[in-house]
Amino acid sequence: MVAACFLRKGSTALAGLLLLSFGSLAASQIEDQTEQFFRSGHTNNWAVLVCTSRFWFNYRHVANTLSVYRSVKRLGIPDSHIVLMLADDMACNPRNPKPATVFSHKNMELNVYGDDVEVDYRSYEVTVENFLRVLTGRIPPSTPRSKRLLSDDRSNILIYMTGHGGNGFLKFQDSEEITNIELADAFEQMWQKRRYNELLFIIDTCQGASMYERFYSPNIMALASSQVGEDSLSHQPDPAIGVHLMDRYTFYVLEFLEEINPASQTNMNDLFQVCPKSLCVSTPGHRTDLFQRDPKNVLITDFFGSVRKVEITTETIRLQPDLEIMESRYKKEWMDEELMEPLKYAEQLPVAQIIHQKPKLKDWHPPGGFILGLWALIIMVFFKTYGIKHMKFIF
Repeated sequence: MVAACFLRKGSTALAGLLLLSFGSLAASQIEDQTEQFFRSGHTNNWAVLVCTSRFWFNYRHVANTLSVYRSVKRLGIPDSHIVLMLADDMACNPRNPKPATVFSHKNMELNVYGDDVEVDYRSYEVTVENFLRVLTGRIPPSTPRSKRLLSDDRSNILIYMTGHGGNGFLKFQDSEEITNIELADAFEQMWQKRRYNELLFIIDTCQGASMYERFYSPNIMALASSQVGEDSLSHQPDPAIGVHLMDRYTFYVLEFLEEINPASQTNMNDLFQVCPKSLCVSTPGHRTDLFQRDPKNVLITDFFGSVRKVEITTETIRLQPDLEIMESRYKKEWMDEELMEPLKYAEQLPVAQIIHQKPKLKDWHPPGGFILGLWALIIMVFFKTYGIKHMKFIF
């Protein structure tokens, strides 16, 4: 009997320990999931998309930028958080056989210009100075909000650039260029001024890897379409339009992004592999030594999407309002309205009284010129009577 009693107590204690261990395990899993959900530490996303090339034969650079613009908008970044800079307006170019369109796929399958493109800097507004001013926030006070990068220390920023470049520089408009040192210093200013949390830099140009060699600011991840000494090649020639529609690297990146949705768990390591040399011909590069997190823990949507943070609560939230509370509130408001005496329209606006009342007489004040003229007359009379008679003996 005593043995059975001890056995029963032991089984109860064992069950209690099992329940406690399962409860602590579930709590730790919830904490891990919560930490994983908020691991990036950012609360908002921004994108700066820059095409630096003019002229019709650079059609593909505009299509590159508009394609990235289309992808980030589809994944949730609104126009208010996108700064779009296009050095030329290919949609309105007289050589365009399909006006008001820019295609990124052959046979004119996909129009990336669309009906809702908001270009913030266009044509000759796309300069090195304006680009650096956007990044650093050193812009005139009269600049409209749509042309500002209003980021903060909780912002994840995507910066995409495309155009013609070389070893350590990227050309703007075929008239000026930005160097990798200037770009690195601009990012350092952004970090010092707390203008970003994490920054993803992507560049599609010849010798693109040279543009991130001088970066030294923390929390920057960089990708390039080609290594130093390599060209970044075009893709998708279209005989009807007469030019190449996109660059190879951006084409395969966008093919990869088309499979992404706002809830995707795809990470940055997958993005590094989207365009091997067998497809791009050039050798894409990336740099992650300045980035604090492991790329495999960085979601694609941390930069290409818009965050949707939620607050986890254990409290029960009633979605259907209590009918009794609503009825009592309605009765109280109805009684308050009855107690108030409604004003008639005529009492609120007594038009008849306004029409028949006599105009109020204004107090008369002499004009300022009258007083001045009176004083001038007195002085003239004085000198004429007294002063002139005595002054003639002096002269």
